[in-house]
Amino acid sequence: MNKRTKEALVRCSALMYGDFTLASGKKSEYYIDIKKASTDPYVLETIADEMAREVQMRGLEVDKIAGVVLGSIPLAVALSLRTKIPYIMVRREKKDHGTQKMIEGTLGQGEKVLMVEDVVTSAGSVVEAIGIVRAAGGVVDDVLCVVDRQEGGGRKLGDIGVKLSALVTAEDVLRR
Repeated sequence: MNKRTKEALVRCSALMYGDFTLASGKKSEYYIDIKKASTDPYVLETIADEMAREVQMRGLEVDKIAGVVLGSIPLAVALSLRTKIPYIMVRREKKDHGTQKMIEGTLGQGEKVLMVEDVVTSAGSVVEAIGIVRAAGGVVDDVLCVVDRQEGGGRKLGDIGVKLSALVTAEDVLRR
């Protein structure tokens, strides 16, 4: 567990305990308002520091960092600033104007891409984003998230050959 990240989430009130109903309709003992965390410069800095440390400790060599619009873009930007690795933004839907690109930024054929995500539950949105990046010629082997709710996301990513790493897991969150 990354104690520093968990403490930062608690300190900014992004991590809350109680009875919550999630978007999926499931009940949960905790809720993470990750937007609250990623809009606080001190918490975002902590997350970026810890993600950069994880990249270094794991010896990940990547050409690009990718975030999915909108939620994980602040994480991708902050990690890019920390590591000096350029980032790209992956859209969920094509714009109906302009260039209609699904990826903003430059992605070359065969470039290794680290996907960053705020919270992974079932991993549906990040799997979709990985498909978009792979279709554009990027190579994705790793996803790094702030919180893994441990509800099947890691397994789903493993099924497509991607390793999930998290700064904090549901198990860590529930250990008070």
